[in-house]
Amino acid sequence: MVGENTEGRVVVVAKSHEWHAVTASFLGWTLDAFDYFVLVFLFDVLAARFRVSKESIILTTTATLAMRPVGAVVFGLLADRYGRRRPLMANVIFFSLIELLCGFTPNYSVFLLLRTLYGIGMGGEWGVGASLAMEAAPGRWRGVLSGILQSGYSIGYLLAALAARVILPLSPEWGWRAMFWVGGVPALLALYIRSKVKESKAWEQHRAPTVGAILETARGHWKIFAYLVVLMTMMMFLSHGSQDLYPDFLKSKQGEIQSLVPEIVIFYNLGAVLGAVVFGQLSQKLGRRRSMLLALGVSLVTIPAWAFGSSLHRLALAAFVMQIGVQGAWGIIPAHLNELAPDSVRGLMPGLAYQMGILIAAPTNTLQTKLRHAVGYPWALAGFEAATILLLATTLLLGKERHGRSFVLQEDHSSP
Repeated sequence: MVGENTEGRVVVVAKSHEWHAVTASFLGWTLDAFDYFVLVFLFDVLAARFRVSKESIILTTTATLAMRPVGAVVFGLLADRYGRRRPLMANVIFFSLIELLCGFTPNYSVFLLLRTLYGIGMGGEWGVGASLAMEAAPGRWRGVLSGILQSGYSIGYLLAALAARVILPLSPEWGWRAMFWVGGVPALLALYIRSKVKESKAWEQHRAPTVGAILETARGHWKIFAYLVVLMTMMMFLSHGSQDLYPDFLKSKQGEIQSLVPEIVIFYNLGAVLGAVVFGQLSQKLGRRRSMLLALGVSLVTIPAWAFGSSLHRLALAAFVMQIGVQGAWGIIPAHLNELAPDSVRGLMPGLAYQMGILIAAPTNTLQTKLRHAVGYPWALAGFEAATILLLATTLLLGKERHGRSFVLQEDHSSP
């Protein structure tokens, strides 16, 4: 009986360890996304406050996205050399502090600098958090937990929309500042990570002896890295092309749509969460690439209604379905990239490929804005996303996957 009780306690501990690792990674990505998406609801407000054009404010999102590879390199190397926990704690504190300071910005130049620095923090979080979560997740749950982890991005967007609905109207002078101040709260997550999250067993087994060894391993796998960069570039075009300017697109409409933008954003992000979880789990049965292609098909057929819908209800429903497809494909990415990455550079390679993709795709908002001036908002969004989906599908068909790969040398049979 004692043996059975002891084994039961081991199972509980193992489950607790897995749960805390995934929870910490999910919350980190959620709060990081919140800090990014707060800005998309403030384009007009900040342009007026800093006496610059809206395009200048949009440019700060490009600066943020462009700096994310720097964060991926810095925090990715730290994660592969020194473990996942401490770099994740440092990252959360860093991006939370920068977000807090954004609320005290006196002018546009300082704001641009802070949003550029924020990109370093945002770039470091995903790679470290995703490697920690996927290494902790039991193999048979990896797909659905991948979807849950990635859905943090959409939930962060949803929370930013709620903040725009509740906090921003409170004061014309202080409302926008308070939205950034709320973004400082995630620093408390570091306390949770420190007290509850254990180090990755997979990292302990495959840890590299030096930073040089990490870089040498990465160089030896440059072909898979190059493929992942192309894949992530297309994925970034897909998500940022469908999300960043869509609230502004809705504001350009006439009638009641303008007053309901935060509600519509909340609604379609619920679709995004649903898509990430459903397609993440589906990828356990159909495979990673096949499930992503199915999700892309959902978005492709929705584009006409999403961009050219003539009524509030049609636009809202189309946006909901569009994000089921977009984030359905995205929900598979944490598992897919970590399965393809070599063991000793799992903290660096997936995160760096992810952020190199965003570096190349950083001008998405600027490109769509230029297209808008040339062909109008609906055609700019529709054409950009249709072309992206077709190129992304081709990239997936030319690639490979390592579905269900084990990250540890011996499976931990105490896990379910």
